[in-house]
Amino acid sequence: MSQIAVDHSIDSSPAGEAPSPLAIALVQLALACGGFGIGTGEFAIMGLLPNVADTFSVTTPQAGYVISAYALGVVIGAPVIAVLAAKATRRSLLLLLMGIFAVGNILSALAPTFESFTVMRFITGLPHGAYFGVAAIVAASMVPVHKRARAVGRVMLGLTIATVLGTPLATVFGQSLDWRVAFTCVGVIGLVAVALIWYYVPRDQVADGAGFLRELGAFKRPQVLLTLAIAAVGYGGMFAMFSYIAGTTMKVAMLPESMVAVMMVLFGVGMNAGNIVGSRLADKSIMGTIGGSLVFNIVVLTLFSLTASSPLMLAICVFLVGCGFAAGPALQTRLMDVAADAQTLAAASNHSAFNIANALGAWLGGLVIAWGYGFAATGYVGAVLSLFGLLVYAASLRLERSRRA
Repeated sequence: MSQIAVDHSIDSSPAGEAPSPLAIALVQLALACGGFGIGTGEFAIMGLLPNVADTFSVTTPQAGYVISAYALGVVIGAPVIAVLAAKATRRSLLLLLMGIFAVGNILSALAPTFESFTVMRFITGLPHGAYFGVAAIVAASMVPVHKRARAVGRVMLGLTIATVLGTPLATVFGQSLDWRVAFTCVGVIGLVAVALIWYYVPRDQVADGAGFLRELGAFKRPQVLLTLAIAAVGYGGMFAMFSYIAGTTMKVAMLPESMVAVMMVLFGVGMNAGNIVGSRLADKSIMGTIGGSLVFNIVVLTLFSLTASSPLMLAICVFLVGCGFAAGPALQTRLMDVAADAQTLAAASNHSAFNIANALGAWLGGLVIAWGYGFAATGYVGAVLSLFGLLVYAASLRLERSRRA
């Protein structure tokens, strides 16, 4: 498989010297701050759905549509922005994307109707995938090739920390004060990230040969499409369950509302653990890690539905479902390998695929609840989605083996 060449188009000094370790660390901090805001904004709504539903006089499953709206914004925005902005400087693009995210969250907090709130969540989702894609490339471009994964990992640390710190805090503030306060805080974090990016990320030049046609070339490769399909379908399961974790916690396990934040922390801890373990496993076998994670998800999500009424088992299963994120690094690496030189589109599309999973999981989970099967049944929905992802994974393996033969 072809490897992605690191594009060292970021020049941190007039003379073009290599950036200092401190300069690199500050850039990574600035980019991670944006990731922290995005992660907090994306997941906080899942713990605040009942509060949003009460404000706008809709059902919790109906309120879940705002999760799908945000995810669809990511799905549409990531590839479109990556292609249209192929000739933009990365620093300028990062500032624009984070600015849209910040303003979108503030306007979400001010939304007067459920319809306007849904529209604002869609708009706020547009810069999500492209931001992470460009941020990963900027971080990688400032370090030697053998340190690229660690640089990208530090940027993504903002997202994973959000699951254990930002999201639970936003949930607590949203439940005790008002959910609008939570989105206002996320908007402020976005504005802080804009300031940090402006100050610390060096100015850059457009890479030679950059253009929308080169980026679009990634979608001509069957393995790119199959890898995206694995992420989009196979990992919708965790979102089918997690999107309605507040209802499952309170109405199935019969726990108080304060325990919703605890469950979200457990999910975040699981994501961090899965990310660490998955990165190491992917170094040994990328495809083995992806396939093993899908099988793991099928088992754990089924167990979730069978035992959700037990507070202890609910906590264990929520943690384990979060661990299913172990495939994240493997999928990102696999996608970059098979996408050749379409760096921006490849990096952004991974987040687009995961948010298709977000939208699909939240939608199907809401349907099952609305049909009367209850919140616990979302685990079965997730298991079925993981099974379909495993079938796509098998098709990808067959194609690869046939080409080698």
